[in-house]
This record gives sequence, structure tokens and C-alpha cells, in this order.
Amino acid sequence: MAEGKKPHSKSKHKIVQLWKKYSGGKRTGKFCPRCGAGTFMAEHKNRTHCGKCHYSEIKK
Repeated sequence: MAEGKKPHSKSKHKIVQLWKKYSGGKRTGKFCPRCGAGTFMAEHKNRTHCGKCHYSEIKK
């Protein structure tokens, strides 16, 4: 291997994220109120955020 290069990861990160978003066949998160159904909002520690229109809701 050349110096400075890292080997490719063999883990399945996308499958783990899929299980976190869906529970019992239903979506656990929230849709964006601006973009409508089909655009999911990202769950952060202190807010939910839409990556498409940059709409955010602060959690209390």
C-alpha cells in the first residue's frame, strides 16, 4: 500500500442507518413542512433540520 492511503471499510453503514429510521414498518422521523411528504428531516441532538430547504426546528 502507498503511504498515506487507508484501506476501504467493509462495514455496512447504510443498513444500520436504515434500521434507525424505520421501526415496525413505519418511519420514526418527521417530514419537512415546507418541502412536503417525501423529504425527511435529519434528527440532531438539539434540532431537526431539512437538508433541501434548510428549514430547522429547535428542540426544547
